[in-house]
Amino acid sequence: MFVDRVRIELYAGKGGDGCMSFRREKYVPKGGPDGGDGGSGASIILVAEHGVNSLAMFGNRKLIRAANGQPGQGSLRHGKNARDERFKVPPGTTIRDAERGFVLKDLVHPGDECVVARGGKGGHGNARYKSSTNQAPRERTLGEPGESRTVVLELRSIADVGLVGMPNAGKSTLLSRISSARPEIADYPFTTKFPNLGIVDVDAGGSFVLADIPGLIEGASGGVGLGYEFLRHIERAGLLVHLVEPQPTDESDPIDNYRKIRSELAEYDVTLADREELVVVTKCELPLADNVRERLAEAIGKPVASVSAVTGQGLEGLTRDIMRRVETRRQTLRDSGQQVLETRPSDDRFEARKRTRRKPPPHRVGLTSQLSNERQAKDFAEPAGEPTREPAGERVGDDRQEGETPREERS
Repeated sequence: MFVDRVRIELYAGKGGDGCMSFRREKYVPKGGPDGGDGGSGASIILVAEHGVNSLAMFGNRKLIRAANGQPGQGSLRHGKNARDERFKVPPGTTIRDAERGFVLKDLVHPGDECVVARGGKGGHGNARYKSSTNQAPRERTLGEPGESRTVVLELRSIADVGLVGMPNAGKSTLLSRISSARPEIADYPFTTKFPNLGIVDVDAGGSFVLADIPGLIEGASGGVGLGYEFLRHIERAGLLVHLVEPQPTDESDPIDNYRKIRSELAEYDVTLADREELVVVTKCELPLADNVRERLAEAIGKPVASVSAVTGQGLEGLTRDIMRRVETRRQTLRDSGQQVLETRPSDDRFEARKRTRRKPPPHRVGLTSQLSNERQAKDFAEPAGEPTREPAGERVGDDRQEGETPREERS
């Protein structure tokens, strides 16, 4: 289940109360105060983790309550601090206060974290208040209550490139051909119900993240079709690849369809409409594809590429063109001092993950891995130079140990 927006109530833990106690022992006539402090309550922390791609763990949770701190006790025993609750969210998650609407933090990079609700501090025991003038304090403080907050978590996917276009324009098919993603593909509109991400490896040192969102239609800004709810997943993309179908099934004009999508992007966000765009005519194996590409290039005044996900025509050139534009944008971000996200984990992290990978079971390695219903152990020949083992039950009357003389010779 893909979840990209949740509303949840968070309650941090309450601090433990301080203790009021006096030391009373048989041989200590003047004991004094020995009340311990209370422990701190648990805080609720959200952490962006590489590999988490959905907010599904919060889909059925409307409330999270952290543990309280333990109260203090006598003999100067302090209460135990509650362990903080840490929840993993995908990189690109925006934490927004539901009541006031402001953004608490935008967890863009893996490892970013935010203390959404802070736990209460523990109270002081009466041992804290002893002094030369107050040798028997009878006062303590209660633990502070933890913070409570209602937040809205919104996921805006971290993608270098975003695919836009009408339904059935071939976005999911293109994503499946140039990446390892396997989105649902069918010959009817709105096959894609939620965004799909795929990593495209162009060469040994270059790759980018490609995001496929559900198709847009005219009136999406008013909620027609699936609306433009999923457009936030390409807000972070520096490049938009606009796919145009040359022969739509509804017999609409491809150039008019291109203008409708551009209008919907501007209706959603002007900056999104002004983003760098690469226009591509898909299904170039169709007879009218070349004519549509020439007309579209003349109408918009810039080059238009053509590809075919079925035959593979133009796919390599398209991916290299996208990679070149992505690298240019990344270099611009580096020059401005901004951090560039890693498409894949670094080599050190990958090697560490390989070392901690579980070992395969015994039947998957060694000689037993070659056994099957068709090939049994008896079908394998004995290695040369090794004696053939006698089957069990054929050595009758000879149960002596190795190196032991026969029974007849001993007598």
